Amino acid sequence: MKRKQSIESVRWDLALRYRLIETVAWWEGRLTTNHLMQSFGISRQQASKDINTYVNEHAPKNLEYDKHLKGYVPSKHFKPLFIDDSASAYLHLLNQNYDRAPHVDGLALAYAHTEVLRVPDRTVRPEVLRPILRACREGLRLECEYLSFTTPDAETRLIVPHTLVYTGMRWHVRAYCEKNRDYRDFVLSRFRGTPDLMEDASEQGRDQDSGWNTEVQVIIEPDSRLKPEQKAIIETDYGMNDGQLVIESRGALVQYVLQRYQIDPTKVHAKATAQQIVVSNLDELQPWLYH
Repeated sequence: MKRKQSIESVRWDLALRYRLIETVAWWEGRLTTNHLMQSFGISRQQASKDINTYVNEHAPKNLEYDKHLKGYVPSKHFKPLFIDDSASAYLHLLNQNYDRAPHVDGLALAYAHTEVLRVPDRTVRPEVLRPILRACREGLRLECEYLSFTTPDAETRLIVPHTLVYTGMRWHVRAYCEKNRDYRDFVLSRFRGTPDLMEDASEQGRDQDSGWNTEVQVIIEPDSRLKPEQKAIIETDYGMNDGQLVIESRGALVQYVLQRYQIDPTKVHAKATAQQIVVSNLDELQPWLYH
């Protein structure tokens, strides 16, 4: 109990250093003062002090000094206190810091054997994002020029944004549209000019967005046409339990969940080995699908 309290009371800057200590030691197998020096721009003396403080005050059994490797290695009793030691957490870290981490000695080894598909960011201008963020925070109406397939020349819209959403490929803002009298998704790269903040607040906020506030489950299963041994492979690939992957979602985000899993609810592939997975509760999700 005392240890948990001491961890919670650690200053945020030290906690970041301790996270790096555990990440490098656990995944790279060798930690030196250079890792902290290069990552945080601190002196060797300070880096050494941070490692010693980590060991002495928080995790006396986690690290051992290896004279041959000239660095700290994780002991057989290693138990992380500041990081999630799952592989998915580490892969997420690689993805987040792909451009910067190769310059940090130690993480470079992982990046020498890692390639992350880099998808160009869609253009989102600061002068568009700033007023949208403020409108989300303060519940304000926003006058903007917006392009769509039905209005490719842009038209003036009055919207009430409430949440930014990243779908894995692009950013959009969930907002009430006064023209359509409904909540819609507005792609940030399709705004033109600079949105104007209206100083009057709107009652059409997140609490009134039923699509946003409705919780649904997307249930994914192997294609029923697959052989049992093929289904077993798919179940392992997707981490299914009892032949199902249950994804908790908001109604308004169901379409994006399906897109991320490359599931087109309107089509069935002729080959089960190409289809691989299907949504078993598609009827329940119909209200949240684009038609």
